[in-house]
Amino acid sequence: MNDQELTLEIAKTLDDKKALNIIALKVDHLTVICDYMVIASGRTPNQVHALADEVEDKMAEAGLTLRRIEGQNEARWIVMDFGRILVHLFSQEERAYYKLERLWDDGTNRLDLSFLDAEE
Repeated sequence: MNDQELTLEIAKTLDDKKALNIIALKVDHLTVICDYMVIASGRTPNQVHALADEVEDKMAEAGLTLRRIEGQNEARWIVMDFGRILVHLFSQEERAYYKLERLWDDGTNRLDLSFLDAEE
């Protein structure tokens, strides 16, 4: 799988685990930190932690190595570094406070997550 397919797989994994407000962004034109970013929320710290565990497991199965993870203890904002893909998992309160997507969503770089619409 290429990086965009892996990013979409992460978003689908999060959706399968009932994450909220999932967005996936192509950010290579905005930063050198990563090429893709996924941002999602969980309802509780336990769910945020479970989301991170599931993403880590699914990406390991796909052959993508987790380089670093931060925020697991409190599970209010977990950042997962897969190299060219960063995953940000928030509690709803932390996400509302930091509004991370406003920094990286330029209006043209959202990936199509049509599977989200298909389920509603």
